[in-house]
Amino acid sequence: MLNKTKKIVNMGESMKKLGFIGCGKMASAIINGILKSNILKKEDIIASELNEEFAKIGRKKTGIEVICDNKFLAQNSEIIFIAIKPHLVTTVINEIKNILNKNQLIISIAAGYKISNFENILPNNPIIRIMPNAPLMFLEGMAGIAKGKNATDEHLKFVENIFSQIGKYIIVDEKYMNTITAISGSGPAFFFKFIEEIARAGEKMGLDYEKALILSAQTALGSAKMVLDSDFDMQTLIKMITTKGGCTEVGVNYLEEINLKQKMAELIEKTEQKASELG
Repeated sequence: MLNKTKKIVNMGESMKKLGFIGCGKMASAIINGILKSNILKKEDIIASELNEEFAKIGRKKTGIEVICDNKFLAQNSEIIFIAIKPHLVTTVINEIKNILNKNQLIISIAAGYKISNFENILPNNPIIRIMPNAPLMFLEGMAGIAKGKNATDEHLKFVENIFSQIGKYIIVDEKYMNTITAISGSGPAFFFKFIEEIARAGEKMGLDYEKALILSAQTALGSAKMVLDSDFDMQTLIKMITTKGGCTEVGVNYLEEINLKQKMAELIEKTEQKASELG
């Protein structure tokens, strides 16, 4: 499907392979990840925004064509990403539903908005729901992917191809998407907070903040790579770093004293609940 370039009657230009309705933070991150990994070229992607001011910002962030016409985008895109706030999705889908043909794949990154909501309006279109995250702009993203009843293995492979080149992904039942939103969608902000506070603690002890930040961030990066690239489970990894009677043991014991396990569970639960409410 992606290798075909179609002409639209009376439009005078080639159909874009990807169209993004919405060109905000996450859409821009996906677009920039696609361009960095050379999956597609700038001329293969188009986006639409509410007004010219937002469109201008989108052009600056991505370098692609950003228009202010959802209907034109829908008529001139083979595959359409829905990258707007959840409360706007129904209105936008109703706006473009009579323009779409049943072969156009709809990919939603709208938090909390269910596949069934799309299928009620677009009963014949293939729908895939994704929860990506911001690090994909640096080709280190994470995405959860769920497909609707009309989406084929070919559609799924297309999405897998994109997200395998700009990070990692997992295929899940849609019922887990709000939990994924809490863990990996919102997760980068949580990790930024942890990295920041560890660095600030180092600064409080007299270390230069910029040096403390490098120490904290690189340690987080290296620790994540140990989790992903080794065959050790988490408890084994913790024991590898923790010497009995040593300084790490003091820190690990303190985390248990303040009940970090419960606090993290509450953090994810509260975030997941908000994702459910958005839908």
